[in-house]
Amino acid sequence: MKTKYKLIVLIVVACLLSIVIYKNIDKVVLIEKKKDIFETQLALEKEFLKDTSYSVLEPKIIVNPYQISPLSALVIFETNDFTNPMVTIKGKDEHTTYTNTFKTTNIHVLPIYGLYPDTNNEVIITVNEVDYPIYIKTEPLPDDFILPENVKAKKNKLNNELYFVTPSSSGYTAAYDVNGDVRWYTTNNYAWDIKRLNNGHIMLSSDRLINPPYYTVGLIEMDLLGKVYFEYTLPGGYHHDVYEMKDGNLLVASNNFIDHTVEDYIVEIDRKTGKIVKEIDLKDILPTDEGLSPYATKYDWFHNNSVWYDEITNSITLSGRHKDAVININYDTLKLNWIIGDKTTWSEEMHKYFFTPTNNLEWQWAQHAAMILPNGNVFIFDNGNNRSKIEEKFISADDNYSRGVIYKINTNNMTISQEWEYGKNRGSKYYSPYISDVDYLKANHYLIHSGGHGEIDGHTSNTPAAFSEGSRLNSITVEVLNNEVIYELNLPGHYYRTEKLNLYANDEYTPGIGKRLGSLGITPTNDNKLLFLKKEANGIKDKYNLNVFKESDRLVVNGIFKQTDEVQIILDNLFDKKTYNVIIAKRPYTAMCIDIFNEEEIKNGLNITKYINDEGLSGKYYIYIKINGTIYTFNKYVIF
Repeated sequence: MKTKYKLIVLIVVACLLSIVIYKNIDKVVLIEKKKDIFETQLALEKEFLKDTSYSVLEPKIIVNPYQISPLSALVIFETNDFTNPMVTIKGKDEHTTYTNTFKTTNIHVLPIYGLYPDTNNEVIITVNEVDYPIYIKTEPLPDDFILPENVKAKKNKLNNELYFVTPSSSGYTAAYDVNGDVRWYTTNNYAWDIKRLNNGHIMLSSDRLINPPYYTVGLIEMDLLGKVYFEYTLPGGYHHDVYEMKDGNLLVASNNFIDHTVEDYIVEIDRKTGKIVKEIDLKDILPTDEGLSPYATKYDWFHNNSVWYDEITNSITLSGRHKDAVININYDTLKLNWIIGDKTTWSEEMHKYFFTPTNNLEWQWAQHAAMILPNGNVFIFDNGNNRSKIEEKFISADDNYSRGVIYKINTNNMTISQEWEYGKNRGSKYYSPYISDVDYLKANHYLIHSGGHGEIDGHTSNTPAAFSEGSRLNSITVEVLNNEVIYELNLPGHYYRTEKLNLYANDEYTPGIGKRLGSLGITPTNDNKLLFLKKEANGIKDKYNLNVFKESDRLVVNGIFKQTDEVQIILDNLFDKKTYNVIIAKRPYTAMCIDIFNEEEIKNGLNITKYINDEGLSGKYYIYIKINGTIYTFNKYVIF
């Protein structure tokens, strides 16, 4: 009874002290809220759709309507009768001209894709078999835009699809035509893969980070106008790859940060709700300490960089770069079916999952983009790093190569043969020590993308040259039909993947506010319980370059701290005080275990961001930061 009485007294005292403190806080203001993309886009829509009473002779034209897709436009007009207009975006030749027929209606809001930059583009609108030419002027490309150094095209064997690329370092997510001209790009920073969904939309990573160096909050679904229809968020974020299931659900390469590991977690999310309906933790399936490459670490022991579901075998195939292994798992039981790769440094117990070669096969190393082909073969981009797990047998980058390789597997007798490859004959000039991609277009028709070639002082780099000063970068996309190269695109930058896609894909433009589905989860707090807070002098904002703002679903605090600093964020709403540790860590770039921080950054401090999710918080909280034992106020509050 006495203990209970003491606790009540302590709570009352804490409340009274907090009230006194709050009354003495000067100029406490509501934190700045960053405008949400859905709100921004809805406001833009309301403005350009409020009047549609234009004729096809003089239609309303809005270039870059959502302000993130400069080579797109909306053309708006009305017709007296219901009709299905066709548009023709004039190109330099038949392989770069695009047409699309729209649905039947009398109020027409036509998305126009594939415009040239810095051009008065000619577009033909055909209504009831009558052509109406219009001209759409676009702005020049940004000064830092990367243009092809070399394009080779056998146009008699090509159609007018585009080559969509996503940057790995600097650059823009963009699409190039068969001439190498830019026909689409987005100014938002989207990384990882770009996918065409069954509904015609494209899927990209969100441009919001959840954890360094490159984990994003999830995925966005949008059209080529830049109109975002959905953002799917996950507690473990997204990296590398996503696969659309037959029912529309998404298989996502994610993380379980609570376990202090990364890139060893896959989830299936319900497309309608964003909820996670299945979780796959590879630590429950594979030994974490076997078959490791030199790039593996304790927290990044597998480094999954692709997800592929095969309906015929009801299995998923994953690419473990840090084990030089492609694995296949039964999707119902989550039991391991097989492993492709060199079984060196794996235990005898695991050898039963490996295949025995039946021809002069070469294994893949540090691979990407593993997929199952319609005939059951396995297609992989073999980066080729070192070509051994044993240091004494390593091959130098100048003597190495990367390739697209197809293996034929027999799961009954566990044998494997090498059926096809491209890239080895090009030697070190086609070598990419990281990223890269392969795609199946149809039988004997493939896309092989060596996205991370780099040279330093005339020598091929064995690490991502994008992080080295004075390096020469190259990304080489090759299209092969019946063993003949029919297209090659060379870009002086590093690009994660290339996808060959149609410009139009029967997607329908739909106005209205987009939706954010899923959850970022509850941000873990530490065990430090605070009864009251003593306000210290402010004035640390400039010293630590502090910045705090609110997104629609989380609080963001950013600053520059040294690794010796102990930092916490404190939220106080009188009855509920929460403290969040800010981890000041210097970790290597996980793909290659190289340090992306230079000595000057380490000396002067690391740029660190702490995200505190809305979930689990409600009401008004005052914001403090505790640095090396001293609590400072931002003189700001946030409402969750």
